[in-house]
Amino acid sequence: MISQQQSQKQQLKILPQQIQLLNLYFLNSIELEQRIKNELEENPFLENNTEDNFEDLNTTTKDGVQDYSDWEEHGYDDIPDYKSEYQNYFNTEQTPNIAISSTSHFKDDAKQQLRLLNLSEEDLATAEYIIDILNNQGLMDRPLDEVADDMSFHFQALVETERVQKGLAIVQTLEPMGIGSTSVGQCLLIQLKNMNQKRPDVRCATNLVQHHFTDLMHRQFEKIHHALNIDEEELRVVLNLIGSLKFHPVTESSNNDPKNTIIPDFIVTRYGDTVQVNLYSSRSGAVFVNQTLYDQLSQQVSAKDRSTNQYVKSKLQSAQWFVNAVKQREDTMMRIMQCIAKIQEEYFIEGDIRLLKPMVLRNVAEITGMDISTISRITSNKYAETHFGLIYLKDLFSEGIADQKGEVISNKVIQSVIEEAIQSEDKRHPYTDQQLVNILSGKGYNIARRTVAKYREQMRIPIAQIRAVWA
Repeated sequence: MISQQQSQKQQLKILPQQIQLLNLYFLNSIELEQRIKNELEENPFLENNTEDNFEDLNTTTKDGVQDYSDWEEHGYDDIPDYKSEYQNYFNTEQTPNIAISSTSHFKDDAKQQLRLLNLSEEDLATAEYIIDILNNQGLMDRPLDEVADDMSFHFQALVETERVQKGLAIVQTLEPMGIGSTSVGQCLLIQLKNMNQKRPDVRCATNLVQHHFTDLMHRQFEKIHHALNIDEEELRVVLNLIGSLKFHPVTESSNNDPKNTIIPDFIVTRYGDTVQVNLYSSRSGAVFVNQTLYDQLSQQVSAKDRSTNQYVKSKLQSAQWFVNAVKQREDTMMRIMQCIAKIQEEYFIEGDIRLLKPMVLRNVAEITGMDISTISRITSNKYAETHFGLIYLKDLFSEGIADQKGEVISNKVIQSVIEEAIQSEDKRHPYTDQQLVNILSGKGYNIARRTVAKYREQMRIPIAQIRAVWA
């Protein structure tokens, strides 16, 4: 029997232009410049209104007149080139008296190793993306499902978590050993598996890190004794072996202090007791649609040529959308950053992390009336320049915890106190978690031992026994 039914349902669909707009939100200043450059090359209706101011080299003053000098005068001035180039790399007035040695970043070295492998274009692109998002210690500190979502926006195609896992496995085969590890335990395990497994201490250490690392982090030594069937002296040998390994793949530190090459997205300025927020560079007024060119082409193109007319109209619409999207991106960025600056006003005025207030994405979303995903993309991958240095916007977000007075403070404050205490401890007799609890209690922070252990693990600081061996 043939029947006809009518139903009504709600369905959420996201337009391609909305996806592109979200993609623009995620870009920082450098990436936006490259995106604008690409759009200018692809779309003839887009124009750039930036004007470069060049100095007139032919104008001189009486005080600045320089006589003609030949090559020999310049070639034999007895001033090494590196001394005149140091100001490009150092903020301090006193510069070293030796030339800067050429160094390469571990990410560049890893990418060079990738090109020596026989990888498909998809695996190569995935592995290079993973290398770019590793932290400064060479660890993967982000959830793989979150990385897959960001890769989907970056490549403008759906990326599954399995593809990220495959790319991460490729990265973990590169040098330095342990690069791409998702934890300190995995970094140690990779190093142990590349050692001689015939050695009893190596086999025991591998078993300990692979199956009982949590017990080791929680000082469950009795449990480890029974599980591995070893005595105290053998356990000490194993711990000494683990202490000789690198807890992070990248541990080298440069003695030189090069200038910071991060270009901020915001400038937060202090004016007395107030804070003002500005964009580091505004591009919405520089990119515009060339309407004159469209009018000229419309007159030249025949009305019967539908394909050409459709191409011209589509390019015009794309140019108009891009100009509006850049402006909307900047307006959204300003609204969100002004909201953050208002919430964290005391912190931006004084620059003291102890004045940082608890703040999550939901708090900003409720005040601005925007979606949480929009707040997340605007604050990701972006920095703000303040009078006390560059800050990563994601570091401003933290959960709250109550102190002894009942006031809710940011957990970043607790972490900073723990870090200061560990930095000033006796390296041969480091503080245990319970001793850190007592130190925090003396400063007015009533924190449980398990909370201290959680914050210590979040900062990737090992337990007291491991720090003693490490020392």
